Amino acid sequence: MLRCIVRLQSQVGNAFSLSKVCPRNQYYECVARYSAATAERKRFYQDVSISQSEGGLYEINLDQRKLKTPGGKLFTVPNEALAIAVATEWDAQRDTLKFYTMHLTTLCNTALDNPTQRSKEQMITAALKFLETDTICYRVDEPHGLVELQRNEWDPVLQWIEKRYNVTIGSSASILGPEIPEATKDTLRQHLKSHNFWSLTGLEYVITQLKSIVLSLGMIDRHLSVEQAVLLSRLEEEYQIRRWGNVEWAHDYDMYELRARTAAGALFVHLTSESSTVKHKLLQD
Repeated sequence: MLRCIVRLQSQVGNAFSLSKVCPRNQYYECVARYSAATAERKRFYQDVSISQSEGGLYEINLDQRKLKTPGGKLFTVPNEALAIAVATEWDAQRDTLKFYTMHLTTLCNTALDNPTQRSKEQMITAALKFLETDTICYRVDEPHGLVELQRNEWDPVLQWIEKRYNVTIGSSASILGPEIPEATKDTLRQHLKSHNFWSLTGLEYVITQLKSIVLSLGMIDRHLSVEQAVLLSRLEEEYQIRRWGNVEWAHDYDMYELRARTAAGALFVHLTSESSTVKHKLLQD
């Protein structure tokens, strides 16, 4: 099992670090600010281990110290698989702790502390807001090459999600975007309600990375790989880069960072899913 988590962790890479409590109405400002955090400190522990508490939750131990959240709560996770994944993050740190590289730890802290004090219903509403401005629903009407690229690459994903959830979404080149039917929103809302609070935390994080609920659900449902979802979310940028060129190292770094954050969020969703089937399948792969 540890080998499987380490392999999954290899996709995760770098992330943002959440270390403060945000005002309730400043969630996205908080995410943006913490995503740029570069906090580091010297490693102060030798060994990392996990243990199960009497209540069945799992804890992370740094030598003999129990890990706590930025808000001062005992750091506990709902299952062994996630505990191993988080422990792997801490064990992978070298002489200096780079907190901004510890995606899963950050997402656990967010779920435990809930710094913006939002309910599950508020999280679902915020996620559905992205449907109104979804990346792959907004199309250009020129140049012709980009129009064709968007049609060829994005339309199959739209067709998949419409069939998968029996909804209508569509696309538009209008600045107002497509008009999303209320029935579509209601259907997707019911689907999101099937996720628990922890899983929603990861899903919302993925959505904010890709700027697309369509691509996020496609990846979580394993219709798309992390690499495919990230590339599709950057389709116009990649088109412009191929046409005009780019600063290679900057492009590669941005792509790596986005893949790492997106993979972390997807892994978090799967490991916190209430479906034991999903976790079992991950650990058996």
